[in-house]
Amino acid sequence: MDGAPLVKFDESIDTEGAIVVSCFPTVSMVSNIVAHYLVEHLELQFVGGVRDSRLPAVCLVQNGEPLPPIRFYAGEPQCNVDGCDKLIVVLSDIQVHGRLALPLTEALFEWSKNAKINTGILIDAFAHGVESPHELVDDDDTDETLLGIGAIEANRNRLIEMGIPLLKHGVVGGMTGVMMGEGRRRGIDLCAILAEANPGIPDARAAARIIEKLDLLFPAVHLDPEPLLEEAVRIEEQIKAMLSHQLSASEERGEDGDTSAMLYG
Repeated sequence: MDGAPLVKFDESIDTEGAIVVSCFPTVSMVSNIVAHYLVEHLELQFVGGVRDSRLPAVCLVQNGEPLPPIRFYAGEPQCNVDGCDKLIVVLSDIQVHGRLALPLTEALFEWSKNAKINTGILIDAFAHGVESPHELVDDDDTDETLLGIGAIEANRNRLIEMGIPLLKHGVVGGMTGVMMGEGRRRGIDLCAILAEANPGIPDARAAARIIEKLDLLFPAVHLDPEPLLEEAVRIEEQIKAMLSHQLSASEERGEDGDTSAMLYG
């Protein structure tokens, strides 16, 4: 039987009262985009990671440095949540499925309890009509929906104050689903923000909508979503160019195919 995942965190870091933003990817890599933006924009430092034999045998390499697929970054931007002046980002480059989700959740909650964490925010995304761990009832007819889930009443009130409507009905899967369910059971100060995303691309626009809301929590710094919107335009232009190239190639192959059919038919 596999043991509990090991959370390795730099013990010299003062974590008491910190806010933790957890980013486990599902649809369109939205959570990854948000996490990388926070790490770079707020100049957060790598401070630890998670070890478990059930994780993929991979590491991420940045500037020649190997990093674990699930890792922690920390810094001290001033926060609007009472008692919070520290930020920790949990960044995952992999999707966590199945039997690892609950033991990883329990390990993270045990670490957060010992670290005296103040509150937690889960970042995620959803899309309609595609294979996804989430099945949500979305009353908003636009494709720019943000939805929130709060483990306790204080979280739900905070989401409403941030202008994020609460999810009325749905099934939330993956790490977000397990962590929110376990957070409610334990009465943990925990919420989730889910952005509707385009499932066909790394959706920087959806990430920008989340960044705009997170900006409300950090008055000492400005989380400018404009770089993400510029990145979204760049990605969209690349995809348009790629699709145009594929269409032209298909048309050329169709002409050749007709000729071949006549020659060998």
